[in-house]
Amino acid sequence: MESQTFYSNGKLLITGEYIVLDGAKALALPTKFGQSLVVKSGTNHQIKWTSFDADKSIWFEGMISFEEIKQRTINDSNSAVKNTLIEILHQAFIQNPSFLEKEGYEIETHLTFPRLWGLGTSSTLINSIADWLDIDAFELLQKSFGGSGYDIACAKSNSPLVYHLENEKPHFKPIHFNPEFKDHIYFVYLNQKQSSKLAIANYMSKHHHVNAVISKINTITYETIDCKELKDFAKQMEKHEIIMSDVLEMETIQEKFFPDFEGVIKSLGAWGGDFVMVISKENPKDYFKNKGYSVVLEYEEMIL
Repeated sequence: MESQTFYSNGKLLITGEYIVLDGAKALALPTKFGQSLVVKSGTNHQIKWTSFDADKSIWFEGMISFEEIKQRTINDSNSAVKNTLIEILHQAFIQNPSFLEKEGYEIETHLTFPRLWGLGTSSTLINSIADWLDIDAFELLQKSFGGSGYDIACAKSNSPLVYHLENEKPHFKPIHFNPEFKDHIYFVYLNQKQSSKLAIANYMSKHHHVNAVISKINTITYETIDCKELKDFAKQMEKHEIIMSDVLEMETIQEKFFPDFEGVIKSLGAWGGDFVMVISKENPKDYFKNKGYSVVLEYEEMIL
């Protein structure tokens, strides 16, 4: 068999983090960064798996036998990455058993962003595996990793989208979102990798009066999409941070780390980690570099 290649986009959640799990409407943006999955035939009823980071270094290399996938053989002597792959591939096997009728595979994954950036190492992988095996990516995510699924929607989409869950089923539609003021929007990498699973568990323990919040977040999402002026966009993001700070019982990232910043800083995804969005009249690169944050990307560099 010739090699097959599948590619999936990374993701950023601009509005609705956490609360999207309870049905709020969220604005999500696919990124110019992503991950490809290359599948070739192999031997010995096993998968020879190699994962490459953006700098071409190998961050995981291992053999996974078909038997381990069928039996979901997870143990402490495996690396955490191998255990995760077995979880995903076992669920893929349940959805499409025929893929383990072959001789074997050699699989490579290639990230176009540094793995620690948190733009969707898992979601891009899950979506590409689903494309390869012709199975439902949302079901594969749900039964292996969990989460709202907005990241799978981004993996599949080449335009901004509004995403929500209804009766636990994903709904998303492409929208036009290309703000005229995008030159004043930046993305800063905080280098604090957050576990989505832990962040979600923390949220679930606190989300008592969530219904009133959902309609507020929905309003912010739609007003954000319609913003014509930078100051209105900044105001919506600030409102969003205050609401979520209240729900999560956490300080906003701006209060905690950047109280002297002139502009607005908005958490994206799990609070306190990965990327934040920065809205600033002046180029904020020097400000963040002076504080030790060297990865500052412009909107055009990041968003598809």
